[in-house]
Amino acid sequence: MNLTQIDSDRSEHPLDVLERLAGLRHWIFDRAETDEMSVSVAGRFADYHIAFTWIEDVEALHVACAFDLKVQDRQRTEVLRLISAINEQLWVGHFDLWSGESVVMFRHALLLTGGVEPTNAQCETMLRVSVDACERYFQAFQFVMWAGKSAREALDSVLFETEGEA
Repeated sequence: MNLTQIDSDRSEHPLDVLERLAGLRHWIFDRAETDEMSVSVAGRFADYHIAFTWIEDVEALHVACAFDLKVQDRQRTEVLRLISAINEQLWVGHFDLWSGESVVMFRHALLLTGGVEPTNAQCETMLRVSVDACERYFQAFQFVMWAGKSAREALDSVLFETEGEA
């Protein structure tokens, strides 16, 4: 198979769209590099550190959303089991254990091959999907790491949904 590189002319850098959107939405952000941008979001359970990266080689806008839970070596196997079980539930993106820092993160990428420009809606959705996934499963990671629960017990506890109000 012969894969050829597609030359694309973009009217602006994909992170420029995201930076403009962040300013309009009053998100706390930092863009220290041309191809990298950080956004901070306060959630119900944690503050989320979100990194957007433009990967020119594959023309992809990558998002990584991390939270402050450092995985200890003794918890690593059970956390990896939990990540595997959670990833089976997800339609978009996946969780990963960044081995360099022993931090759990949610990752996803938006392919923009051929010069496709990202829209505000796509960028907002990437951010929302990332934070929603972290919010939904954050407590499962806490149950494994702080309460010594198994991956299955932790996942079952966060997937339990109640109806109505008491």
